[in-house]
Amino acid sequence: MCDLFEWANECLFLSQMTSEKPPLPADGQRDEAEPGLGLEPEVTMETARDGWDSKVEYFLAQVGFSVGLGNVWRFPYLCHQNGGGAFILLYVLLMVLVGVPLFFLELAAGQSIRQGSIGVWRHISPKLVGIGYSSCVVCFFVALYYNVIIGWSIFYLGSSFKYPLLWETCPTEGNGTVKECAASSPTAYFWYRKALDITDSIDETGEFNPIITGCLLAAWVIVCLAMYKGIKSTGKVMYFSSVFPYVVLLCFLIRGVTLDGASEGIKFMFYPRLEIWADVQVWRQAATQVFFALGLGFGSVIAYSSYNPRNNNCHRDAFTVSGVNLMTSILATLVVFAVLGFRAKTIATECVKRIYYTEPLFANKLRKTTIIFCACFVQLGVEGTGLAFIAFTEAMTLFPGSPFWSALFFLMLLNLGLSTMFGTMAGILTPLTDTFKTLCNHKFLFTACSCAVGFLIGLMFTQRCGNYFVAMFDDYSATLPLIIVVIFQTFSVAWVYGADRFLEDLKLMLDRPVPVVYKYMWKYVCPVAMLGLLGASLLKMVLERPTYIAWNREKASKEDLPYPGWALAVLSTLIVVAFLPVPIGFIHSLLLERLGQSPADAEAGYMPCATTDTDQTPLDTLPPSAGDPSSFSPLLEENQDTHLQNGHIEHFQSSAV
Repeated sequence: MCDLFEWANECLFLSQMTSEKPPLPADGQRDEAEPGLGLEPEVTMETARDGWDSKVEYFLAQVGFSVGLGNVWRFPYLCHQNGGGAFILLYVLLMVLVGVPLFFLELAAGQSIRQGSIGVWRHISPKLVGIGYSSCVVCFFVALYYNVIIGWSIFYLGSSFKYPLLWETCPTEGNGTVKECAASSPTAYFWYRKALDITDSIDETGEFNPIITGCLLAAWVIVCLAMYKGIKSTGKVMYFSSVFPYVVLLCFLIRGVTLDGASEGIKFMFYPRLEIWADVQVWRQAATQVFFALGLGFGSVIAYSSYNPRNNNCHRDAFTVSGVNLMTSILATLVVFAVLGFRAKTIATECVKRIYYTEPLFANKLRKTTIIFCACFVQLGVEGTGLAFIAFTEAMTLFPGSPFWSALFFLMLLNLGLSTMFGTMAGILTPLTDTFKTLCNHKFLFTACSCAVGFLIGLMFTQRCGNYFVAMFDDYSATLPLIIVVIFQTFSVAWVYGADRFLEDLKLMLDRPVPVVYKYMWKYVCPVAMLGLLGASLLKMVLERPTYIAWNREKASKEDLPYPGWALAVLSTLIVVAFLPVPIGFIHSLLLERLGQSPADAEAGYMPCATTDTDQTPLDTLPPSAGDPSSFSPLLEENQDTHLQNGHIEHFQSSAV
C-alpha cells in the first residue's frame, strides 16, 4: 500500500507539470486478492470530470440557454397584451423576488455537488432522486418540439436568399390570385400553406412534409455535432451562437428606430396600464415567463454549473445572467415594437388612402387621430410562431433589401434556438452520464442515439397537422411538471436539507457570507409564489377547456378549436409521465428502507460516473472549519478524498464500483 500511495503522489506531481490529471485509485474501491496467490490488489481508475475551458464559455452557455426564442416572441406579445410598461414592472418584481433566488439555488447546488440534476437531488436525499429524472423527461419533451422550430427557421433562412421574397406577394392561379392568399395575406399564406401545408384540424393527420422533415434532420445533426464532445465542443460553439443574436438585435434596433411609425410603437410599449395588476392571469403569465426565461427546473442550469470550479462566484453569476436575460427581453421588445409600429403605420396609411377615395372628409378627420393606427396595432398581437413567421416577416418585406434583413433575422432565430437546445440536451445527457457509468464511457454513442431517437419521434411534428402537436407540447408537456419540480427542489433545499445549513455550505464554498434574506426567500416567498402559480394554472385548465388555434383553409383565417377527447388524453399523459418519476423515486427509496438496505447500498446501485474535480483550489479560498484544515462543508463531504499537494487542496470524488 505504501508503494501505491507513493505512485499516486508521484502522479499528482507530474500532473501539475503537464496540466493533465492521471487517473487515481479511489479509496476503498479495490478488490482484495485471494491469499496465497501472490496477486497485487486491483485498483479502479477514475478519469477527471470535464470542466469549462474559460469562464467566458460558461457565461455564454448559461446566457445562451436562458436567452431563447421566448425572449424574442413571447415576451413582446405578453408585454403588448398586458399593459406594456406595467407588465415590465411586474416582470422585474417577480424576477427579483422569485427568479433570481431560485436561479441562484440551482447554480449553487450544481456547483457544490458537481453532478447533474439526478445526482444533486439524490445527494440531498435518496427519496428525492425522482426530481432529477422528471427534469430529464421534461427536457426530452421540450427538445422534441423545440428542434422542430429550429427546423422551421432553417427553412425560412434558405427561402430568404431569393428576390423578391417568396412571401412578399400572393401567387397567381389562372387569371387571378390564389383565393386563400387574397383572403388572408401573402405571409400567412406562405406560412400555413407553403411551409406547413397545414390541415384544418388536429384530427386530420395528412402526410409528412418532406422539406420540413429534411430541415428537422439538419437541426438534429447540428445539435449532435455540437454536443458529441460534451461541453468541450459546446463551449466553442457558444462563442458564435450566443453572441451573434445580440449583433442582429442591435442592427434591427438601429434600423427600426429610423422607420416611420417606430416611435409610436415604442410609446405603446412603455405606456403603463397599472390596472392590469388586478388581474390574476396577468400575474400568472408574468410568473410563467420568469420561470421559463431562466430555465428553472430543466436541470440544464445545474448541469452547466456542475462543470465549474467550486470557488466560482455563482452568486454573482445569478445576478449577471438574470440581468442579461432581462435586458435581452427588453431589447427584443424594443425591436419588435419599433418594426411592428412601422408596419402598423404603413397599414394605417393604406387604410386612410382607401377611405379617402370614398369619404374624403371622414379620411381627413382620421388623419388627425390615432384611431386607425391603434386598431391596426392591436391586431398585431399574435403570439409565438405567428409573431416571428407572419407579422415580423411581413414587416421585413417593406424594408429596402428585404432578403438581407430576412436572412439576418432567421439566422438570429436559428442561433437563439440552438443555444437553448444545447442547454436542454445538457439537461438530459449530463445527469444520465453522471449517474450511469456505461453511458459515461460511451458519451458519443449515447449522444448520437439520443439525437436519432429525438428525430424519429419528432417526425410526428412534420406531418401536416404537426403544428398543432407543437402547440400541445409547448402548452402542456412542460409548464405544470416544471412548476412541480421547482416546488420540490425548493422544498428539498430549504426544508429537507435545511436553508441555514445550505447557506453555511455556500459560505465555505464561496469564502464569503451569503445574504440571509435568501433563507426566507427559499423557505417562504418562493414556495408560496410557486404554489400560487401552480394553483392558477390548474384552475385555468379546469375552468377553461383546452383549445388550440387552427387554420381554416376555406375561411382563410384562424379559429379556436377545442381539443378532441383523444388529444386531451395525450396531453394529460404528457403531464403525468413527466411528473411520475417523483413519486416512483420516493416509493422506491421507501421500499429499499423496508428491505433493510442502508442508504450507502441504495446509492451504490446507481454506480455514478467519475466526477473528479479538475480545479485546484488554493488553501486560502476554502477556510477550514472547526480548526481542521482538511475539513469541508457537510454538502461536500460525501464520497471525497482530499490530497494536499504543493499548497493546494485537490478533490477527488470516488464512485462505487
